[in-house]
Amino acid sequence: MLHEVSFPSYNKRDEVQGWIYVPAAKPKGIVQVVHGFGEHSRRYLHMIVAFMDAGYIVAADDHVGHGKTAMANNTWGDWGNAGFHTMMEDEHSLKNLVCRKYPNLPYFLFGHSMGSFIVRDFISKYGNELAGATICGTTGTFRHAAETGVQLEKAIAEGHGQESTSEYAGALMGWMCERCDDVSIGNEWICADAYVQRDHADDPFDAFTKPTSNQAIYYFIHMMEDIKGTQWAKRVPTDLPIYNIAGDQDPVGEYGKGVYEVSNWLVETGHNVQTKVYSGYRHEIHNYSAIKAEVEAGIVNFMDQVLLDL
Repeated sequence: MLHEVSFPSYNKRDEVQGWIYVPAAKPKGIVQVVHGFGEHSRRYLHMIVAFMDAGYIVAADDHVGHGKTAMANNTWGDWGNAGFHTMMEDEHSLKNLVCRKYPNLPYFLFGHSMGSFIVRDFISKYGNELAGATICGTTGTFRHAAETGVQLEKAIAEGHGQESTSEYAGALMGWMCERCDDVSIGNEWICADAYVQRDHADDPFDAFTKPTSNQAIYYFIHMMEDIKGTQWAKRVPTDLPIYNIAGDQDPVGEYGKGVYEVSNWLVETGHNVQTKVYSGYRHEIHNYSAIKAEVEAGIVNFMDQVLLDL
């Protein structure tokens, strides 16, 4: 069964578009898939099917400024004016909507890339509502974020927030293909598979080739800066199981360093976190044909074990 849903965004402007995928079997839990920057939730259909096959209801939406939500509201690359918590609060609204339809089931989050940042923001405020969370392709201290944020803050104060200045995005993310050979598209850092790169670049629901406002980039940076260090980890419930996964050739996680940085922040503050780094793989470990089934099985095993321990 598939429910198409919509609900008002935290930004008080957009109507967020979402989906609830229900297996044709008695569900044992719910997992909400939170997509990354410049993409949309249907890029996770393989994972969604794997979770359904494992007995989980799956919920997902397209963030403000992204995918079908951007198309429906004519707001590509524009996140509104309500601040960097907007996407996190929208994910909480989706969770509440799903729980009204399917109450009393253990609830998990999975977030990739910016989606993992949103999940980390979510668990620092609403973690006690969850059974567990998986963060995939996350960041520790993101290179150039702090200094680019200072520049953007100045530009926004001067009235340039709604403009899209490519230099800021370039300063923040222009280095990310530094370990990639034969760069032609600019997204080679996501995956070594040329088909995945082209699919990502040509997807009409994808915002990869569309401009993002200076204000939205600033919110993106503010999001990353807010989930840093033990001061973030202390806000996360210590009894929440967390699964932290990534590729060791992923620049977002500084090739493994930032991934372990996040796990160490959590361990240092008394949390239960499992960490798995896939050697030789870039950002989208869930889109490599050689390991995507293994990645999905690892997430399912994590959630199944949590259910056994409840």
